[in-house]
Amino acid sequence: MRSGTANLPLHSGRAPAWLFSRMVRLAREITAHIAAEYGSDEVLRRLADPYWFQAFGCVLGFDWHSSGVTTTVTGALKEGLRGTEHELGIYAGGGKGAVSRKTPAEITGYCERLSIDPRPLVYASRMSAKVDSAAVQDGYQLYHHAFFFTPSGGWCVVQQGMNGDNGMARRYHWLAAQVRSYVNEPHAAICAEAQAPTLNLVASESDATRDNCAELAREKPRVVLSALKELPFLSMPKRHAVMIADVNAHHLEKILLKTYERAPKDFETLLGMEGVGARTLRALALASEVIYGTPASTRDPARFSFAHGGKDGTPFPVDIETYDKTVQVLRAAVDKANIDRSERVKALKRLVDYGKSKVSKRLQTVKDLEASRDLEGPKEPA
Repeated sequence: MRSGTANLPLHSGRAPAWLFSRMVRLAREITAHIAAEYGSDEVLRRLADPYWFQAFGCVLGFDWHSSGVTTTVTGALKEGLRGTEHELGIYAGGGKGAVSRKTPAEITGYCERLSIDPRPLVYASRMSAKVDSAAVQDGYQLYHHAFFFTPSGGWCVVQQGMNGDNGMARRYHWLAAQVRSYVNEPHAAICAEAQAPTLNLVASESDATRDNCAELAREKPRVVLSALKELPFLSMPKRHAVMIADVNAHHLEKILLKTYERAPKDFETLLGMEGVGARTLRALALASEVIYGTPASTRDPARFSFAHGGKDGTPFPVDIETYDKTVQVLRAAVDKANIDRSERVKALKRLVDYGKSKVSKRLQTVKDLEASRDLEGPKEPA
């Protein structure tokens, strides 16, 4: 497993219409080729790989270093897949803001057409969002959730949170094939700008805390509330990402009455309950440490690093001629389904060679300009 950091500053504005329309077409053609060559599940695997996802955004011509690469790339792919879902075997739901809340309905609508049970997929969508909004408390609030799945039951999630204090974003990747448990090291990857103070209830080290939280949730509310009342008099370590002032006793008691009545059998069931959010889990984790002596993990699960260029002119502006030719070549290759695989591979290699020559010419032009500036020397200010 490779590790590192990635800067994803929050950028305002939208992708220009001339670029986004091309991103939609190119995203569709690239996805069609991957699905044709390797199968639809391979598309999910690549989307869950942060290195590939970032490179995909660069190929589509977007900023390599902004938070917008997540929302714009998934939006372009979702739009590009529209109308081709049955052919490619890949379905997409969710998006940014209010659109993300429509994900369960979108999944259900597709599943009704496919005559498959939507419940496992809806559960996966909701639990992945619940984990990253409540069980991993790293200071980033989710605002984007994209869900991709295949009729065979495979799925992946790409979702993102923002931190208003530091103006940065953090991206969370999930892949069904790698999820052994929703509440124990479930992520394929988390991309972030730096380590953050974190309460990580899905870390393997938090196993005992998860069990104790579920046990406390089955107890009468007074057990937890009485333990929390003692917190101001305890010398607690600084690593705790919660203060007693964060806990609203009245609200907490109402939630604990609900958990007591429903008696969740384990932490995953507790996490999935309506009304159980970040503050409830922090309170239970604190009470768990006071009562059972089992501190929750504060290990930040973020990992992975990458860097490329894109829309903002780095290393050079988007070459519209090359971009459009790429879409045309890929579209032609897909349309000619009767040619054998070797011919399609040759066509793709020719496309790569064409793209390399264009990039080389652009880079040489940049170098020549820099060299000429060096020869001219510094200019006097106007």
